[in-house]
Amino acid sequence: MNLAVIQMVSQDDVQTNLRLARRMLERAAQGGARLVVLPENFAAMGRRDLAAIGRAEALGEGPILPWLKRAARDLSLWIVAGTLPLPPDDDADGKPHACSLLIDDQGERVARYDKLHLFDVDVADNRGRYRESDDFAHGQRVVVADTPVGRLGLTVCYDLRFPELFGALREAGAELISVPAAFTAVTGAAHWQVLTRARAIETQCYVLAAGQGGEHPGQRLTFGHSAIIDPWGQVLVEQDQGEGALLAPRDAAEQANIRQRMPVQQHRRFFSSDVPRPIVVE
Repeated sequence: MNLAVIQMVSQDDVQTNLRLARRMLERAAQGGARLVVLPENFAAMGRRDLAAIGRAEALGEGPILPWLKRAARDLSLWIVAGTLPLPPDDDADGKPHACSLLIDDQGERVARYDKLHLFDVDVADNRGRYRESDDFAHGQRVVVADTPVGRLGLTVCYDLRFPELFGALREAGAELISVPAAFTAVTGAAHWQVLTRARAIETQCYVLAAGQGGEHPGQRLTFGHSAIIDPWGQVLVEQDQGEGALLAPRDAAEQANIRQRMPVQQHRRFFSSDVPRPIVVE
């Protein structure tokens, strides 16, 4: 049951990004992957017309969703579609969410997760100031879904800093957690690897961390270091910069063994009352 994460260096041209993503997905499929995670903003980086892009996709007039569904069918892959700037399902004119979709191998949407934690942060880099809430609305739901390789919890990038979300996913039965990301070079160098390993260890889940890794429009630099991390916190595969498709197997028996030997979920004594009840998609 192979898992895969895709690392990209997405630019502002959607079609160019989709062609690159297709090549990476083909590599993952050739390597035997069943579930593949694309990075945050895989289809476009540095665009200011996010609301228009999302509105076109929601109305069936954009290129990204048809491409995504076709790729899943053609390659027999379950795909976590990084993030797309989609409006609410019930309001095509609403403020977009940073939305991560799970698409099955028949090209059908199985689950949608809207990023809960938005990156409103000052960073000592070329850009200096990030305010995702200027462009996106906060999500409201915690989401897990069953896949052929295990129950998957969905998160995005900045969510990585909030362990209570990951605890809620584990409590809902997650065995894998996807983390599509575009960590800045500065914050990534300081915290990315520590946080991804910590979230895997805390939840005893596989963490599928698919990042952007390079230079993007506006001299934005992302950290890369996409990785697949096992429930013991071991980094099974990692790539520092540039494009790539990284694969590793899921060992379900060993994961069950780790959870049995160290039953941390049964040992927990304190829970956050602020975390929304997870939506389980079966």
